Amino acid sequence: MQAKAQFPAEQSEDGRFVRQQDAFRGWVSADGHTGYPAASGRYHLYVSYACPWAHRTIIVRSLKRLEPVVGMTVVDPIRDERGWAFREGLGYSKDPVNGFAFLSEAYRATDPGYRGRVTVPVLWDQQTRRIVSNSDDDIMRMFETEFDAFGDAGLDLYPQPLRAEIERLNALIYETVNDGVYRAGFATTQRAYEGAAYRVFETLDALERRLSDRRYLFGSAPVETDWRLFVTLVRFDAVYHGHFKCNLRRIADYPNLFGYLRDLYQVGEVAGTVDFDHIKRHYYVTHGDINPTRIVPIGPLQDLRAPHGRERLR
Repeated sequence: MQAKAQFPAEQSEDGRFVRQQDAFRGWVSADGHTGYPAASGRYHLYVSYACPWAHRTIIVRSLKRLEPVVGMTVVDPIRDERGWAFREGLGYSKDPVNGFAFLSEAYRATDPGYRGRVTVPVLWDQQTRRIVSNSDDDIMRMFETEFDAFGDAGLDLYPQPLRAEIERLNALIYETVNDGVYRAGFATTQRAYEGAAYRVFETLDALERRLSDRRYLFGSAPVETDWRLFVTLVRFDAVYHGHFKCNLRRIADYPNLFGYLRDLYQVGEVAGTVDFDHIKRHYYVTHGDINPTRIVPIGPLQDLRAPHGRERLR
């Protein structure tokens, strides 16, 4: 018997999870030629601390020192049949920009006929009162390259000489790790689950080898690929290992990957962007088909502030 799909519209006949495409792909540009000029105070970011895709944009916003430039509102980590909601709680709040009760209102304000799944992150334009983008890839890249007049122009997370290789590794990590854990966790057949889960660990094994002689994926400084990987690694032992059945190994079982995870966690203000309470309550409470008891596990115990010893690598 095939299990019930978490998102039926994104499930193939053979039980594979096939993620929907991003619906809004507007672009904020430094010179304004796209119709969305980079500006301070014009754009607002709607996110969830629980979601790895949103987490990427939160990290880049922090690293590029864009907090005073782009406002941010966090949704309730518990998502029900009505979708992501704005409520008062620990680490999340009501919407101060539009007074929306649900993020779906932003989607309908942008496209009244929108029928897809409502996702985070969302970059909202307060001037035109519409969504610029709901693509985490695009929002990351805009923060990295188009807001240098307002943030930390000295931090280059997408260096020109590495761009082709960054794109290649981004694609592999997305396909087999970032989305791979979801393809395993949301699979509705044994074959679909096993295929996705084995690919997760094939790539993790390769990344463990890659990190044996370099501190970060491309050398002595992290680039955007490192942060794209980080958001999955930091959730892995707490959620994906058990909840999504990616349980061949934990990240704690990989010496290089676990040290690398601790190293990234300790960069700048990144630790402050990680909220394990939001992360665990979202997955274990929201995914009732996977965890019908909705009991949130108390572990794992892990000290991400412990010394990582990777300073010796370059």
